Amino acid sequence: MADPLGRDFLFCKFCGTMLRMESNHVVCSSCKFKKNVQDVADREISYAVTAEEIKRELGISLFEQPQGDKGETQLSKVKRACEKCQNPEMYYSTRQTRSADEGQTTYYICPRCGHRCQES
Repeated sequence: MADPLGRDFLFCKFCGTMLRMESNHVVCSSCKFKKNVQDVADREISYAVTAEEIKRELGISLFEQPQGDKGETQLSKVKRACEKCQNPEMYYSTRQTRSADEGQTTYYICPRCGHRCQES
């Protein structure tokens, strides 16, 4: 049950329950395992989450791509110049990312250079 990244110091090594602080020890409320408070003093946990991890976990895609009759991807086009390569047309999709009484967010992708941008 030990975490290879060393983040398990706040959890019981036998049952996995979160440890609670007492005077000189941290104690597991389930199995009564004790650990010296000095073993966990001045330690902290940090974790970085990427947008791709969040999307994968929630099962969403930034650009929803409807499928055509033969399974090919079809996105709507708009006459808007790409900021990067000045291509006159871009694909777009929209998503309601804020509360319902606010406008939707439009996501653009250039078919020539792949540049992505958004407009709220």
